Amino acid sequence: MREIIQQLKNTADSDTSVLLIGETGVGKEIFADYIHLISNRSPGLLIKVGLAAMPADLLASELFGHEQGSFTSAHRLKKGLFEIANGGTLFLDDIDDIPLSIQAKLLRVLESHEIMRVGGTKNIRIDIRLISASKVDLKELVSKNLFRADLFYRLNVVPINIPPLRERGEDVPLLIDYFSKMYSLDRQIKISTKALAALVNYHWPGNVREVRNIAQRLALLDAKEIKLTYLPPEINTESPILQIAKACNLCFTDDRSNFNQIVHCIESNLVKEALKQTIGNQSEAAKILGLSLSTFRDKMRKYAHNPSC
Repeated sequence: MREIIQQLKNTADSDTSVLLIGETGVGKEIFADYIHLISNRSPGLLIKVGLAAMPADLLASELFGHEQGSFTSAHRLKKGLFEIANGGTLFLDDIDDIPLSIQAKLLRVLESHEIMRVGGTKNIRIDIRLISASKVDLKELVSKNLFRADLFYRLNVVPINIPPLRERGEDVPLLIDYFSKMYSLDRQIKISTKALAALVNYHWPGNVREVRNIAQRLALLDAKEIKLTYLPPEINTESPILQIAKACNLCFTDDRSNFNQIVHCIESNLVKEALKQTIGNQSEAAKILGLSLSTFRDKMRKYAHNPSC
């Protein structure tokens, strides 16, 4: 995360396009705020657009504006968000959801630095810094012809990959502490060692947004110390791997089991459970276990003939 922040600092004062890539909830909007705040455009406006929440038929009018009478409900002239952000920064969130019809118009704006309002006849010069964000790899959408390649290269000048929270567990205590102070006001929240360990080991599918919600919930508890039992069920339960291991009753109750037998039993159960979770998808099951597809298939063949205990 420090490397990412340093990269943002290095590019903040340039006008190059920044593409923030990361799962929902990792804080892409906060990074956009940070880029604008430390840039030389900070005196100007930061305009944020959630493309996923905007109706496709109104998108062109919202982004580029429209002239009075250009369509039935256009009773007056309206400036678009590009025009409003002139001199500042425009943040386009969920750029992966933008329709192909608007992609061509957006590309033209980025190349010419000009917009034309819907129903207009003259070009309007604009000066903005564009930051966009995507929750998926845009290259995959390009390969499926769902996203224009030329637009992708325009947006992808400075790509910033923000890792999900499950890949940076050491950040969890810092985030819990930050949000706890935010929501508990003048009351200090103490978290037990076991509860904190459970929070760190949790996989956080909702990323930073989920941490914030949990911290807010904990701040409402009238307790001197947050214990493991106070955490939501999805957090205070044991890890799936430990549950699978404990399910091997023979391994942990029969003192005649040796090391190789216990490893065999646990591995075979992991393979079986991974296939169950992915409805038989071997590639996804291999990813869950952190194995290459070839290694996973080797283990499948091995345990097909020697099932688990």
